[in-house]
Amino acid sequence: MTPLNAAFAAQAAHCSALGSPFMGRLMTILSEKLRPDTSPMIATLYAWSGDVGPAGASLPLRLAGGLHALILRGVAPELEAVYPPHEVADSTLWAAVFATLQGHDAWLTDWVQSAPQTNEIRRAAVVRAAGQWASARFGLPLHLLELGASAGLNLHWDAYGLEAQNIRFGPLDAPVELAPDWRGALPPSVEPTVAARRGVDLAPPKLREADDRLRLLAYLWPDQPERLSRTRAAMALPPARVDTGDAADWIEAQLQQPAPMATRLIFHTIAWQYFPAPIQHRARVAIEAAGDKATTDAPLLWFAMEADNSDAPGACLTLRCWPGNETYIAGRACFHGRWVDWALPSPT
Repeated sequence: MTPLNAAFAAQAAHCSALGSPFMGRLMTILSEKLRPDTSPMIATLYAWSGDVGPAGASLPLRLAGGLHALILRGVAPELEAVYPPHEVADSTLWAAVFATLQGHDAWLTDWVQSAPQTNEIRRAAVVRAAGQWASARFGLPLHLLELGASAGLNLHWDAYGLEAQNIRFGPLDAPVELAPDWRGALPPSVEPTVAARRGVDLAPPKLREADDRLRLLAYLWPDQPERLSRTRAAMALPPARVDTGDAADWIEAQLQQPAPMATRLIFHTIAWQYFPAPIQHRARVAIEAAGDKATTDAPLLWFAMEADNSDAPGACLTLRCWPGNETYIAGRACFHGRWVDWALPSPT
């Protein structure tokens, strides 16, 4: 099996594990059927250098996103007829995909040049829980700083409702409702006040631009319509400010600005792994240096939801808190936020 075909097979397993049987099936079919002569665009994928799989360039997701984008644009009726909610035989699905690859080769060739871009709203559940913890601990307004913020949809976590073990947090008229399978402790019942919010991304999608909105929606999986509805609702909020730039440069500059009588909450969700090692080092040094200067009137928290080397399912949740440089393992969560195992101790 070639590296590209193996990448599709690996992506099939990931998609199935994350609750998308259609994507698992589509990726499996592509792993078995694709050949360099399928189309000129597919030939470029076979010639791609480096890691083409889920931990690298994610070429399977790029192709899947491009196919979904054609449906969302309304220009691939033959593909729409075999995608969810329709159920067809594998041979019928492959025939439609093959025809689409042939008929939209130039557009797909351009599409796959850009990395996948997602802004998974359900990850906001754990950020909200961390924000409630910070508010209970220090009783101060929050200044939010998100690294790898994509379009900034999760910078609005305080506008979203969260239901955990039949307890609801957040505004009653929330445009987005989050209801993961919540295990373990509950977050403090404190509603945070967000005084400022800002993020950074190397290439943040602009929600006012149709092509960028399409890219965000296209990478949501076709048999998970609730993700599409949730993301569209979040997109309707006034856009949060997301700067274009390098994470290390940006956080260094942000932390040079004073934030008296406020808690700065730095966070990132499934983003740190994509930062080159030198960027990670500089960002860590900047955050730790600012933490060393933090006071009870201007505390600093660093919350992360990231993959680790554990065999445990999902992503690891960690929280560092200054003053005091306390480090907590806050639990684990599904990469798409379907479940949360919360383990952050009481802030008091």
